[in-house]
Amino acid sequence: MKIGLVDDRLIDLDKLNAIVAGMTGIEIVFSTTSAEEAYEQIKRETVDVLIADIEMPNLSGYELADIIHSHALNISVIFVTANSGYAVHAFELNVHDYIMKPYSKERLTGSIERLKEKTKSAEMTGRLYLKQKNDIHIIQKKDIIFIERSGRSTTIHTKDEEIKTYLSLNELEGELRERDFIRSHRSFIINIHFVKNFSLYAKNSYMIRFEGTEAQAMITKEKVDFLQQH
Repeated sequence: MKIGLVDDRLIDLDKLNAIVAGMTGIEIVFSTTSAEEAYEQIKRETVDVLIADIEMPNLSGYELADIIHSHALNISVIFVTANSGYAVHAFELNVHDYIMKPYSKERLTGSIERLKEKTKSAEMTGRLYLKQKNDIHIIQKKDIIFIERSGRSTTIHTKDEEIKTYLSLNELEGELRERDFIRSHRSFIINIHFVKNFSLYAKNSYMIRFEGTEAQAMITKEKVDFLQQH
């Protein structure tokens, strides 16, 4: 699990570092006193969990969580704060936990362990189930390269095969809420981890080439800009 830490008080940041660094299965991706720096790191690095103070100069921890929530980034947030006044609003942002200072080591590690268990449960359900006549196809989501809608049918391109279904892209998009997948175009859903390159196709669209298949998809300029930013 990859964790980012941000608290403008160095003594509090040192406490976070000491506790989190002692846990197994945890990697601290960044540790900073600046929420702006944390935001830049989130854009560049893969982060599973952000542990943040709330009241910080310039950009606050609450505003940082709001960015994560509004852009549907798959990053869990744990607030560690001395101010209880944001609790209701924080849970509107679907934060994992709200820990009041001063706190014990066990309070923080327990919260992270619960999140690890929750993540394991989510990974176990990382499959797509497609019923076709008398058969049920079970597809690992991580193996899906892209999905294409053509006419009345949809083709799911995986690392090993192509599977046709009559499910719409809207229906499949509801099943693929992981941050790996984006609706790149009205006719395509792509897994960003397989993207090799974009090449200009028209004024406002690009063709995508992928690792693992010769088939190609399309992406709008708006979605390319979104990927570059986030």
